[in-house]
Amino acid sequence: MTITDYLYIQAERIPDRTAFFDSKNSFTYKELLYTAEAVATGLLARVCGSRQPVAVVIDRNVESIAAFMGIAISRNFYVPIDNTQPKKRILTILEQMQPKAVILAAKLPEDVRREIEIPVIPYEELADTSPDRAMLETIRKSAMDTDPLYAICTSGSTGVPKGVLISHRSVMDFIPVFTKTFGFTENDIFGNQAPFDFDVSVKDIYSALFLGATVYIIPRMCFIMPKLLMDALDEKHVSVIIWAVSAMCVAAETNVLDYRVPGALRKILFSGEVMPIKMLNIWRQAVPDAMYVNLYGPTEITCNCMYYILDREFGLTDKIPLGEVFENEAVYVLNDQDQPVAVGETGEICVTGTCLAIGYYRNPEKTAAAFVQNPLQSDFPERMYRTGDMAELAPDGQYYFAARKDFQIKHMGHRIELEEIEIHLGALPGVSRASCLFDAEKNKIVAYYTGTPDKKEVIAGLKESLPKYMVPNIFIKTDRLPLNKNGKIDRQALRKQYEEQ
Repeated sequence: MTITDYLYIQAERIPDRTAFFDSKNSFTYKELLYTAEAVATGLLARVCGSRQPVAVVIDRNVESIAAFMGIAISRNFYVPIDNTQPKKRILTILEQMQPKAVILAAKLPEDVRREIEIPVIPYEELADTSPDRAMLETIRKSAMDTDPLYAICTSGSTGVPKGVLISHRSVMDFIPVFTKTFGFTENDIFGNQAPFDFDVSVKDIYSALFLGATVYIIPRMCFIMPKLLMDALDEKHVSVIIWAVSAMCVAAETNVLDYRVPGALRKILFSGEVMPIKMLNIWRQAVPDAMYVNLYGPTEITCNCMYYILDREFGLTDKIPLGEVFENEAVYVLNDQDQPVAVGETGEICVTGTCLAIGYYRNPEKTAAAFVQNPLQSDFPERMYRTGDMAELAPDGQYYFAARKDFQIKHMGHRIELEEIEIHLGALPGVSRASCLFDAEKNKIVAYYTGTPDKKEVIAGLKESLPKYMVPNIFIKTDRLPLNKNGKIDRQALRKQYEEQ
């Protein structure tokens, strides 16, 4: 099987059920399959070969989904590119990935389009093609679950995006476990927040296809005007949201949950950053009967490898555990000697299993550095992904996220996790969000925060919970913290903002 078999199964089983809908259009399962087959047929008339990258210029629309499915049916893999990204970023991704074609499921600025030398195909042209089902059935029989399904471009330390290549097998291994673990059903309506070039959206798309459920692609405007967001969630009867932490914080910070609470919402999952307990408590007070789940995992291991279902209250300075490991995955937290950490120690989170990505597309050096032989297994080959994330094994037996491996600093002779400062800063009365950076040249910790307290109040509050060497030297109160397109705090933009002051 490949992931497209999910679509074929549901189109036969529940042809008239809505699969995906946005603010303008919708697809039933039958319509989605027909359109995907049309896209595949039209694409194969222009692109020879299989298992090749095909870029899709995306928006928050059902057409983007149909393009993904068509590319997968053609036995190629899709590379989503958000049409709101800067021109330079789009061109850099295309140069790195070298796709065989670019499908326009959204408008692309003319100045960008003029610089693209590979075929650029309007989605409408492909969708109007008559499906060649005999040809597609032959291709379907030749497909393998090890074929690439998609490549999501993540930021690279050199400034060049890395294309994380994920196979059908990895998604098909994860999604059945994911949906079973949290009790999702075909009656659920998933409220999609994550952009389609962010792997959080993979859980929305393929959970729905696997179950025969429905995905509502929430308009971008709703996240700019949170009252519209609450209206949309309630009126569309959204029952499941799998969101980035920052998206949940937007709703909590604006007190929009006092305006309207989505009546059908029953499962709330979040990931991407450490969830501020203060923001979480606002949600839990407004929607007390929902299941809340903290998810952890980088793109390279197909979405998530650990989860924690919140079963108790947390203090403002508490951390949420990383929790349990999903079935058919193994997680190790290794110290500098590549041995499992002891209680009280911090180490790097490493993962093995079918969930691992194929690697980084056209980047063997980065692939070899991140995907390594499991140092705990010397008897046979076993790939392990080194996440670069650090976790601590606490006395309660739980692992807690500590920081990025490269997010540690040494200040006044002490090793410090900036994440820890952020947690305590964010827990202070009146503080909404916080982010810290380290000015190595001046040897100073810099704290940015949003909220009402002034510098003196913040310092006094931090001194009550942190040693003196961990209290930031510079405090900058701001109206908002910069977010990247995936809704996370954009630390690079924050540093640039600091350096330009």
